[in-house]
Amino acid sequence: MPRRLAPDESALWKKVAATVKPLAKAKAPLAPAAPPTVSPPKPTPRSTAAPAAAPRPATKLPPPRRTHQAATLDGHWDRRLRKGLVRPDMSIDLHGHTLASAQALLDEAIGRGLMRGARVLLVVAGRLRPGADRLPIMHGDPRPRGAIRASLPDWLGFSPHADQIVALRPAHISHGGAGAVYVILRRARED
Repeated sequence: MPRRLAPDESALWKKVAATVKPLAKAKAPLAPAAPPTVSPPKPTPRSTAAPAAAPRPATKLPPPRRTHQAATLDGHWDRRLRKGLVRPDMSIDLHGHTLASAQALLDEAIGRGLMRGARVLLVVAGRLRPGADRLPIMHGDPRPRGAIRASLPDWLGFSPHADQIVALRPAHISHGGAGAVYVILRRARED
C-alpha cells in the first residue's frame, strides 16, 4: 500500500501539478487502409522510350573473413598436434606487447616463416581470460588480460597472409597449453 503524503508534501505536489499542461489527445486511428494496388506500366513504343538508367557501380565489400579455427586438417595432423608430437618450426612470444605491436609482430613472423618454408608457427600469447573477447573496448580503458589471445583469430583472418594460413589449433601443454596456439602454414609448392 502506498504511503500518504504529508500536508506540506501535498501542497507542494498541488503547486507542481498546476504547472503541468496536459498533452493533446491523439485521434483514434481509422481502420487500416488497404495497400494501394499498382498496375503494371503500359509498354511504350521503343522510339519514345527513355534511355535506361545506368546500373550503379557495385560497392567494394571488405574481403571475406577466414576462420582458421574451424579449418579442417588431415586427421593425422590433428592427432599429432593434440599429442604434442609436432615440433614447431618457429615461435614468437607476444607477452608485453600492445595490441598494435603484437599484430605487427605476428604478421612479420608469419611472413618470415613463409619465406623460410616453415609449416608450424608457435604463437605464445597468454591465456584467454573468461569473457575477454566479449568485453567492449572503452575509450581510455585498457583491454582486459587475455586481449591479445582473444584477438588472434581476427588478426589471422584479416592478415595479408590469410590465404597462406591453413589452420589455428591450441598448443600442446608442452608448448604452452592454453597460453599458446599453433598457426599451421600452407606448404610452399615446388614449381
